[in-house]
Amino acid sequence: MIIERVDESSRDRTRHFSEYARQRAQGAVLLDPAALHDEDRRLYVRHTLREDHQARIHNRPEGAQAKFDKLAESPFAFFRGTALLYYRDYAGSDAELPEVFSVGDVHPENFGVTANEDGAAYFGVSDFDEAGFAPFSWDVKRGATGFNLAAREKGLKKNARKAVVKSFVDGYMGALLEFARNDRERWHEFRIDNSPPLIRKLIESVQSSRRAFLAGMIDLKKGRFVATEEIVPHSKHRADFQKAIDRYRRKIQVSQEARGGHFRVKDVAIKTGSGTASLGLDRFFVLIDGESEDPADDIILEMKQARRSAMSGLTPNASGTGEARNGKRRTRRMNDAARVVQAHRMQIAGGNQYLGEVEMNGQSFLVSERSPYKGKMDLKGLTQAEFLEYARICGSVLAQVHARSDEDTGAMTGQAENRILSAVRPEVFRSDIARFAEVAADRVTRDYRLFRKDHGLRAFEFVKAMEQPG
Repeated sequence: MIIERVDESSRDRTRHFSEYARQRAQGAVLLDPAALHDEDRRLYVRHTLREDHQARIHNRPEGAQAKFDKLAESPFAFFRGTALLYYRDYAGSDAELPEVFSVGDVHPENFGVTANEDGAAYFGVSDFDEAGFAPFSWDVKRGATGFNLAAREKGLKKNARKAVVKSFVDGYMGALLEFARNDRERWHEFRIDNSPPLIRKLIESVQSSRRAFLAGMIDLKKGRFVATEEIVPHSKHRADFQKAIDRYRRKIQVSQEARGGHFRVKDVAIKTGSGTASLGLDRFFVLIDGESEDPADDIILEMKQARRSAMSGLTPNASGTGEARNGKRRTRRMNDAARVVQAHRMQIAGGNQYLGEVEMNGQSFLVSERSPYKGKMDLKGLTQAEFLEYARICGSVLAQVHARSDEDTGAMTGQAENRILSAVRPEVFRSDIARFAEVAADRVTRDYRLFRKDHGLRAFEFVKAMEQPG
């Protein structure tokens, strides 16, 4: 069981793994955590998950337990919510490859539909919580592993899984070649007017009127959230949230003519049942007044507690500050919400205009508009051919994110796509990633089984620490 106590050993483990990453990047031959077997690996998985969730358990134990229950559902769900465990196995690796401002948590369900700065629906990366500087291969490998695991859930055999992964890599490499020719990454978006049929169908499925979207969560006449299993009214704290929204507004660039120009807080709610990685973290919905008297102009802002990236301290250049290997000075150290905001702005053309960050009660929060067009692909409903196509499209979306990590955004010197393409042989890279994904997915599946045994023994339950006598 987990005891509510700040564990100094977790800080020590973080420091040890940062040093491990640094030495491994310099060529030292060290024992890889992935080499552990049987009981040693089981205890390692247990301790790593406890360490990773310590703050959540202290802050919201019921949310942390909900996350552990979610992790127990399948190997893919386990993979989605255990990025720290995954990255520690590969700490300091691929030091010879070019770095980008990476997504950090690429998998099939972190691509989806949301609204751009013009309020139009588009398809792209939907989660940058783990973003940070890392070799470009880290995103490709994690994405490939995620597609392999999702293919296993669909019952696909080994050769079919490899085909899905190779389609993902082909989409990535093909898009990089295109961007190297025409710099299309600077402005391209997958919208309803220019998307492949599979993505156009997804965008069409989430189109709805703004009034209908709001009516699903609020009472339009009263301007209040309606209580559901996932929305818990928090109205008495409106004044506190108004102060936070006022601070947030001063930081963002929203024109006075834009929707939501008034920014008056009308209501607040606690959002429960968040994504796998975010369970156990504070998340709020804030209803703000729109620019007209029509309630359908109101805006729902989502405030999500930020957390440290799972990649932090584990990349080949583990400090994340100072001079990068490509000669470009890194951006100054910032809080975690600001890091995610920067990732959005650097990596997405025409992103959400309401994206920002604010501190409240000593916590940093990412703030964004709750999009009326939010939606993800139903992976289970895809045929094998559609799944191959979806993997290819996601690979091309990832390539655009990486291609934008160049001198235009201050992430590196030169064109990112050219640096990546010159670092690999496409056929070798494609084959290497397919093999990597199969091995990594096997390890995730084994770790999942070990976790399930411990979860069944209630090894991750929260208990209150007893005071020591005297």
